[in-house]
Amino acid sequence: MFDADAALHDALESVVARNPGQKLFRQAVHEVLESLAPVVRQHPEYVGGGILKRIVEPERVVSFRVPWVDDSGVIQVQRGFRVQFSSDLGPYKGGLRFHRSVDEDTLKFLGFEQVFKNALTGLGLGGGKGGSDFDPHGKSDGEVMRFCQSFMAELAHHIGADLDVPAGDIGVGAREIGYMYGQYRKVTGRNEAGVITGKGIGYGGSWARTEATGYGLVYYVREMLRETDFSLDGSRVVVSGSGNVALYAARKATQLGATVVACSDSSGYVVDERGLDLDLLADVKDVRRERLSVYAKERGDCEFVEGRSVWEVQCDIALPCATQNELDGDAARTLAGSGCRLVAEGANMPCTEEAVEVIHEKGILFGPAKAANAGGVATSGLEMRQNAGRLQWDFERVDSELDRIMTNIYATTAATAEEYGMPGDLAAGANIAGFRRVADAMLAQGVI
Repeated sequence: MFDADAALHDALESVVARNPGQKLFRQAVHEVLESLAPVVRQHPEYVGGGILKRIVEPERVVSFRVPWVDDSGVIQVQRGFRVQFSSDLGPYKGGLRFHRSVDEDTLKFLGFEQVFKNALTGLGLGGGKGGSDFDPHGKSDGEVMRFCQSFMAELAHHIGADLDVPAGDIGVGAREIGYMYGQYRKVTGRNEAGVITGKGIGYGGSWARTEATGYGLVYYVREMLRETDFSLDGSRVVVSGSGNVALYAARKATQLGATVVACSDSSGYVVDERGLDLDLLADVKDVRRERLSVYAKERGDCEFVEGRSVWEVQCDIALPCATQNELDGDAARTLAGSGCRLVAEGANMPCTEEAVEVIHEKGILFGPAKAANAGGVATSGLEMRQNAGRLQWDFERVDSELDRIMTNIYATTAATAEEYGMPGDLAAGANIAGFRRVADAMLAQGVI
């Protein structure tokens, strides 16, 4: 008799054996595979077709040297990567991360997550991720430009509008995207706007792309709350991070009636009981690139807490928007003890496995990153559509499309969880729905 659990166990053991030391990637694979027993029992062809073995293996991992010259004339050398994980539904799609923590493990985890997230959008996108251990923080514009040009001089050989379409991520904003797109045009001699997303409005970018991940997160939360006895209106919200995702999640939550009282950065967190002054926060973090202590000093009548976790601040809704594994089991217990009723992931895998277990045990609603965090790539997909038609939609149209996509993602994840006997388990619903879309395409296209 067919044993789905044994097949999944064997697949996970193979990942562990073949990827020693890659804890993040193994965690991401485990989180997906443990959800799939019900669907694998109903569809043994997924095992017979080798889907479990193939879907956990990237199609390609590219690693390359990135030499550049700093302002002192000293040659520096970074590592560049692109993990092209799955092209079964369309061109590889996923961001570029510039941060000193970037390595193959990080990018394989992110690329694997991207496969299922992109599948949920319904936009015909494969999954990938890339980046470098270069840290743009504290670098001059000239240094950032020279690095980006060197990085793209190699990456240009591996991407294209119908092959692999990068975007921004941590450490990669409009400045970096602009430098890289310019270098791509220089290297290839082509004005191929659809090769990279997150571009400036004046040269093929999309309105609402900057806001998309944060806005999309809140649209997903709104849908999660439709059948509950509370809503965003009147809720007390805490976000982690203070970058684009956190800032625009806070803006949209505030627009829908919530009071966002706290956010964080690597130095600590700020509590502002009146509600964060989002214009001041954007100026401090985006324009001046200062720490939250500067916000607290200029805002007045609020508290900056150095070196502590923002999750100790009481809230109804918690939105982790900073980085992976930032919210652990202890933090989840603290949130539960203070009355938190919903956690939705704005970053990629920001909750540890223990945290997710605690969240479920305590009856807290949980929005998984694969679904709740999909707004950014959804709007990148919309940017690709605009580039293909040499068009530019206005903000309202893009935002409306984003709202529709996030509403559909929620409906899909909720319905899939219900279909497989796990009502309310949106994480399982997201994993299964994304997996089925990719697995069916893999079966249809043969062993490649």
